[in-house]
Amino acid sequence: MGAKNGVAGTGVGGYQVPAPGDDAHQFIAPTELDIRGPCPGLNAIANHGFIARDGITNYTELIDAVQNVYNMGYDLANFLAVFSILIADGDEVTKKLSIGCDATTRTSVNPTLTGSQPGLDGHNKFEADTSLTRDDYFLGGGDNFDFNGTLFGMMADTTGGTFDLERLGLFRFQRYQQSRQDNPEMFFGPLGLFTHGAASFVYELFPSGTEDYTPNLQNTATFFGASQSSSDNNTWTYTPERIPPSWTNRATPYTLPDVGSQIFQMYSAYPVGLGGNADGQFVGIDFPPYVNDGNVTAASPADFACLLYQFVSGPVPSSLNGVVSPSVEVLQQVLELIGGSAFTDLGCPLPVT
Repeated sequence: MGAKNGVAGTGVGGYQVPAPGDDAHQFIAPTELDIRGPCPGLNAIANHGFIARDGITNYTELIDAVQNVYNMGYDLANFLAVFSILIADGDEVTKKLSIGCDATTRTSVNPTLTGSQPGLDGHNKFEADTSLTRDDYFLGGGDNFDFNGTLFGMMADTTGGTFDLERLGLFRFQRYQQSRQDNPEMFFGPLGLFTHGAASFVYELFPSGTEDYTPNLQNTATFFGASQSSSDNNTWTYTPERIPPSWTNRATPYTLPDVGSQIFQMYSAYPVGLGGNADGQFVGIDFPPYVNDGNVTAASPADFACLLYQFVSGPVPSSLNGVVSPSVEVLQQVLELIGGSAFTDLGCPLPVT
């Protein structure tokens, strides 16, 4: 695709990644000093050097990498980079981000001024409860980033080894139900809906053209770093994430409207309440105009895309009693970087800053 310097690539995919003879992007397992986090897709491209192998990336590098490796559309790549770095977990000046733990001394322009920058491990910012293969923050004792082989095994069983929209939608619903029952501090707010979008990456971005883009078990396990026991097919352990051998990426870009459509379809099949557990009860939240008392009123794929835009254009609930509140300066940067045409074309209202 040739994306570089943080601008849009050609959008032409269907090629092998890493390319034959590309020694710079061969798999190297991370060392104890390298940071990895809750996102298998980012861990994999760090292990291949498409983003910094130490796990500290930046806005330009991240946008280029997800376009060039996964053929993610520029609009979606930009949205994810802007949200993760500017709104949630990174530094607005250096535009650096840890793909895992807090590395403020390496990401911040001035740690004394900025305070902690939690990286993608930061709870209820980019990361959320009900993950496909990570524990809830509370249930994991703060470990919401390490691979959980039991959860991967449950996902493999539920999907029957075919990780498509219908089957992953069912597993997303099961994880929500499990979390709501077992986690007294479970919170699934508007940002939780993006876990549906992230789930769509499994069947939209991970499958290989060499396998007719089938989201099968072997391919999915390789990206998730899941290794099946030779003596017990129900036991899965962690091995570093990697891009499968002879893997070819998707032929056309996976765009922001595309992911909005997948969230709409997945959520519509198994609608759930937005809110959290408190004192033994589930409490719904409001996030107008698309969430009322925990009920999602978004009625179309375009509505869900507009809901995503709300995540980067103003305060977003991060718990029953808290919000992520970007500063005016950050919101101005967001509007400059992400633009508005992709959202105004869908009829989304733009905020005034």
